[in-house]
Amino acid sequence: MLKLLILGATGSVGRSTLRVAALHPDRIRVTALVANNDVKGMFELVSQFRPATVAMAQASAATALRAKIESAQISCEVLSGDESVSALAADSGNEVVMSAIVGAVGLAPTLAAIRAGKRVLIANKEPLIMAGALMMGQAREHGAVIMPIDSEHNAIFQCLPAEYRCGDRPEGVRRLTLTASGGPFRDADLDQLKAVTPEQAVKHPNWSMGRKISVDSATMMNKGLERIEAAVLYRLSPEQIEVVVHPESVIHSLVEYVDGSTLAQLGQPDMRVPIAHALAWPQRWESGVAGLDLVAQGRLNFSKPDPKRFPCLDLAATALRLGGNLPNVLNAANEIAVEAFLQGQLSFMAIPQMVERVCEAAAAQPWEEGDMASILATDTWARKCCQERIARCANA
Repeated sequence: MLKLLILGATGSVGRSTLRVAALHPDRIRVTALVANNDVKGMFELVSQFRPATVAMAQASAATALRAKIESAQISCEVLSGDESVSALAADSGNEVVMSAIVGAVGLAPTLAAIRAGKRVLIANKEPLIMAGALMMGQAREHGAVIMPIDSEHNAIFQCLPAEYRCGDRPEGVRRLTLTASGGPFRDADLDQLKAVTPEQAVKHPNWSMGRKISVDSATMMNKGLERIEAAVLYRLSPEQIEVVVHPESVIHSLVEYVDGSTLAQLGQPDMRVPIAHALAWPQRWESGVAGLDLVAQGRLNFSKPDPKRFPCLDLAATALRLGGNLPNVLNAANEIAVEAFLQGQLSFMAIPQMVERVCEAAAAQPWEEGDMASILATDTWARKCCQERIARCANA
């Protein structure tokens, strides 16, 4: 019986994880749930899954949730605050941890789970972008197993030999290919992109996701970040990882071997597939997702991404190539710029422009690398730098 903790339980990945767990009550017990401030959503999950413990990032949300749980006479401990979340991630009563908290706030509990030697299912990009080398080093030291949940990285994992573990360099692999849907604007004219609204940007044609990651898909920053993640997870050079646009989102990634063979993982564009794979590994369990009908699908299309339409791809490629703290800076600046766009403070095409300016400013900083303090300091600096630049634009 897997004892499962979900970080980010009320988000899209968290809810998809719970849908898979509900199919296997004899195999999975939901022992703990964590969310930010969605009291209504968390109470519904507590009522259905009856975890022993839940935690809310915000104290006020925890207080409100505690009152609802007590009123319903449900036995469930309610905690709050970042330290409580990290303590839950490290607790031996939670042996499998789904890390699905969006943003840099997910780094500390994810690292806590790794240091406790857990099987850690990583669905959020930010920890690997911010502190990939630290996380993989800690996983090797403490015997943690890293399972990627992003459909692209999970697809790569499925195409590698059965004994492969993330953090090792896979034998005999020549190249990885990450597929990208191209988002809602893959065929849009550049002039159209200048007038894109937040409502348009979050309407992904294939996937159901949160607002931030939907915007990242629209700018294709998500694919740039995934390329950095792939380099961390599979220890390949930037030149060995490419991106192609595949509008149907049926092939999720491909692995090319040195003998000329290419293996691809295909499936419906539904996050329950990689989630079920990671929960069941090394077995296979029902996900609730139907198989493919290739005849009905008919065609699969591929093309190169347009760098003029998607400049974020080149920004991420540069950060990966230069390394050091730049991926961390890129990620932090992008988070702030995307939030500003969603709040109506930046235009859609200003997102990559703002990220580029912050990355350029980072080159002049006397960075120290490697430990948690420097990682967090870099993240804080990049966020502040981006916020200041956005404020100056607003006041200009």
